[in-house]
Amino acid sequence: MTMTRIFLLAIVAIVIPVTAVAAPCPGNPEALGTERVIEVDSRRRVGRKQFPSTLPLGPKELVLTFDDGPWPGTTPKVLDALKSECVRATFFLLGRNSAAFPQLARRGLSEGHTVGHHSYSHPLLNRMSVTKAEAEIDRGIAADELALYGAQRTTPTTPFFRFPGFAANGALVERINQRGMVVFGADVWASDWVKMGSEQELRLILSRIERVGRGIVLFHDTKAQTAQMLPAFLRELKRRGYRIVHVVPKGAGTR
Repeated sequence: MTMTRIFLLAIVAIVIPVTAVAAPCPGNPEALGTERVIEVDSRRRVGRKQFPSTLPLGPKELVLTFDDGPWPGTTPKVLDALKSECVRATFFLLGRNSAAFPQLARRGLSEGHTVGHHSYSHPLLNRMSVTKAEAEIDRGIAADELALYGAQRTTPTTPFFRFPGFAANGALVERINQRGMVVFGADVWASDWVKMGSEQELRLILSRIERVGRGIVLFHDTKAQTAQMLPAFLRELKRRGYRIVHVVPKGAGTR
């Protein structure tokens, strides 16, 4: 090989970045897929709806998150839609629901999703003392850990937490961070706590995503309209060129 050819190849290597290609999706070659995995350091606060910064995402990169599950009738449909498109998401569980439906909690974990915590019974924690709020958080973590891993403990395997209703104050956020947990907010949400049709929700969340361009997206896997809307939403993300990023704790490594 001539020196000129070597020089030209070197230039090409510099100006064309190497991009990781998502693994093929069995049975669905046109699937949206999961583009990449990022590790999140403990003691972070992410999501611009609540905090000054968010995850380090590129243009048209989204992290999909679901709150309040698991719930029969809706969570299985959400998991089916994600599996069909080979998309990995993050679920923030309520302890009372994971205790009632542990098999659903374990299904999400077994299918490669990240599973975090969302308290035991969804109170507004900023209306409690820090001591009572932390007891509610610990009760939720213990119930989730028992359902997921068979051991009741208040040190979470996955140290991701989202405040119910984003109702937090500085002291609570600081306390959760001190315990080594990441506090998740969101960058955009579907407002699926408001009763609406699935087509209306689809139009609403797509318009909001188009405005922000990237970020953490919040849904609720307990909502029938969201479960119904999700397959069309994932297909539309693919059509519009969006990419899915999966988040895991620091040290968990890529999958």
